Amino acid sequence: MDRYLIPFNTDEIAHENYDVVIIGSGIAGVYTALQIDSRIKVAIITKETIDISNSVLAQGGIAVSLDKEDSPALHFKDTVYAGAGLCSEDTVWVLVNEAAENIETLCGYGVRFDLGENHQLALSREAAHSKNRIIHTGDATGKEVCDTLINAVLKCKNVNIFERTFAIDIITEDNKCRGLLAFNEDSGEYKFFASDIVICASGGFGQLYQYTTNPPVATGDGAAIAHRAGCELMDLEFIQFHPTVLYHPENKSFLISEAVRGEGAYLLDSSGKRFMHDYHPMAELAPRDVVSRAIFEQIQKTGTTHVFLDISHKDAGFVKNRFPTIYSTCMNYGIDITKDRIPVAPAEHYCMGGIKTDEYGRTRIEGFYACGEAACNGIHGANRLASNSLLEGLVFGRRIGIEASRIILNRKEWSAVRAVHAKPAAAETEFELKTGEIKKRLKKLMTHNVGIIRNEKKLNRALEQVIEMKTQIKGRRLVSIEQWELANMLTLSELVIKSALIRKESRGAHFRTDYPHTDDVNWKINTVI
Repeated sequence: MDRYLIPFNTDEIAHENYDVVIIGSGIAGVYTALQIDSRIKVAIITKETIDISNSVLAQGGIAVSLDKEDSPALHFKDTVYAGAGLCSEDTVWVLVNEAAENIETLCGYGVRFDLGENHQLALSREAAHSKNRIIHTGDATGKEVCDTLINAVLKCKNVNIFERTFAIDIITEDNKCRGLLAFNEDSGEYKFFASDIVICASGGFGQLYQYTTNPPVATGDGAAIAHRAGCELMDLEFIQFHPTVLYHPENKSFLISEAVRGEGAYLLDSSGKRFMHDYHPMAELAPRDVVSRAIFEQIQKTGTTHVFLDISHKDAGFVKNRFPTIYSTCMNYGIDITKDRIPVAPAEHYCMGGIKTDEYGRTRIEGFYACGEAACNGIHGANRLASNSLLEGLVFGRRIGIEASRIILNRKEWSAVRAVHAKPAAAETEFELKTGEIKKRLKKLMTHNVGIIRNEKKLNRALEQVIEMKTQIKGRRLVSIEQWELANMLTLSELVIKSALIRKESRGAHFRTDYPHTDDVNWKINTVI
């Protein structure tokens, strides 16, 4: 594997000096920037415009134990249960114990969460939660939080935002981070952001699959960058498929929030029969991996393409008020959720695995941190508990922001960066690469062989084909964002497949028909690659 994705010479590239560089403009990235001391110069690098991220699409809410019958200990217990034995208890305790103070900070920025009785935050329930602890803003919590935080960061004089700027690679020297190589899509120019601290909050890699709730930017660039730099990646085999994604000829990526089931919706098969009681005592509120597999099996049994989610038995006014985005979106496709059943099927939603970090977001490279979906600190284990993802970005973004501030403010002098040269690949000439066709083939391959149900034969078949696809770009000089994305996607696909082959058991979101049982004797360990 080449250390860098493209050849370059930092002496020949325009550069700017920053104390901290953040990759990604979702909740994790922007909130981290806001936690950094205002005396520190920060750059946010975002692949598209600042308002495009996976966080914006988050519907359900944020988990926090605020009810008098709830506690961080119960939140901890539910998280560990959902994680199927692979959660890091230390980082889970950090998550649940620091949740409330970060929610208070969000409210201080002006986030308008829904209120219930006595003007207290309204709390709802989602799958595998034992108590009502999900705070929300209708069914568009992610957008409300993102919009508020973006408005706040735009007012920060110490933060510069670089939109439509693709992060290519972090520059390292003696296992220390020295900055970021990036490319601006509008100007067509490369830029070197010199910095001792780079924070990766670039999100997950849902675009490896045909159907995903993730936006097009989620191609796993951050994890691929980290891998090339020598970081460890962990738990890549655990990919969460959301059970209920709209299944319509014009849209197979719109999320129907788990909160709909939390408010009492039923899952029905093609004959109108409820089936989740046949799979789990919690029925529709079982952990996501259980519900996704149940729907997958039900679809196979009935020979159909989808099942139905039905909340029509609830008061129409309540449904419209609680789920305005879902209601209006479904109406655009001729589905009135107050009267009609919603056609749904599972789709890729969240990556539990990512860049291995500790409880402060630190990686094995000094000065390189990761948080949010790009990171893996062991909180989610084998299966993420609903509405813990936004919370994770907040809690660990704050921790990284505080640590970065301490390091920079105590720094005695700037670390001078020597010129870095990356030699060109073997082929210097332009070449034809049908990037779109290869991406399409890769997504189909991953969906059919490395999806909800897996086995060794399918995994090996996928690995062989991914390696064959990689030969099409090996030794070639990649010159566009589309080609860099493809390289990153192929890298991550290979690593996901290898991780899935290593884990010879079924656990959480990783289910193998050839090893259908959970093996706590031999496999209660995280896969690091």
